[in-house]
Amino acid sequence: MSNEFAGTVPTGSPVGTVSADAPLLRLSGVVKRFGPVHALNGIDLDIPAGEVTALVGDNGAGKSSLIKAIAGIHPVDGGRMLWNGRPVRLTGPRAASALGIETVYQDLALCENLDIVQNMFLGREDIRGGVLLDEAAMETKANQTLRELSVTTVTSIRQLVASLSGGQRQAVAVARAVMWDAKLVIMDEPTAALGVSQTAMVLDLVKRLSSRGIAVLVVSHNLNDVFQVADRVAVMYLGRLARTAPVSELAVNDVVELITTGNLSKTA
Repeated sequence: MSNEFAGTVPTGSPVGTVSADAPLLRLSGVVKRFGPVHALNGIDLDIPAGEVTALVGDNGAGKSSLIKAIAGIHPVDGGRMLWNGRPVRLTGPRAASALGIETVYQDLALCENLDIVQNMFLGREDIRGGVLLDEAAMETKANQTLRELSVTTVTSIRQLVASLSGGQRQAVAVARAVMWDAKLVIMDEPTAALGVSQTAMVLDLVKRLSSRGIAVLVVSHNLNDVFQVADRVAVMYLGRLARTAPVSELAVNDVVELITTGNLSKTA
């Protein structure tokens, strides 16, 4: 396999001039198959830095396959991925993380029996002297990240995750992603099963991420949330991308029609 697709940006490869307005991530003709099933069929999608892109679609439309391809869990079978205009192949989650792609899944992947600091550094602990955990350094980094994201509802970073609300847990999971220099944060159904106030907190957090120049890809079934925070919406239908457009160009009914039929009967 050519080093052009080694999972990180290749050095010395003749990729041409990178445009200053190139999106952070561009998918071009991306294909993913599972046996005879085309989970992704020729996906073309731009994900710009500093913007919120909402990914919507019915169950089985291909949303999960797409975010797992971007996260490196399911390497694609065809097409190209361009990171800042340079071709990459994401051969696994570590390759995606090395580029700055972090994913917050619906289950959040938090350990309830550990505190906030332990969860934020799980598997990436700071070691002092090659042997001991540097608890002070980890507390400082965790505190700083939560402050930068204006997460103020947590009373102590040594709280067990089991004691946190759904919105607070989502905030911890996002802070963990941001702390590792994320450039693209993927959020899978971030407001599912949250109450009104907790949903508002998470949506504010999404806005703060984009204001920091971070690209955010939000998977959601809640179109009210989508139209509240997204700059652009990408609608998937049966493994293909039915439409991508700024939210200002589509009404909620347009998105519903695209989700259910894959087409738009009127010109938006």
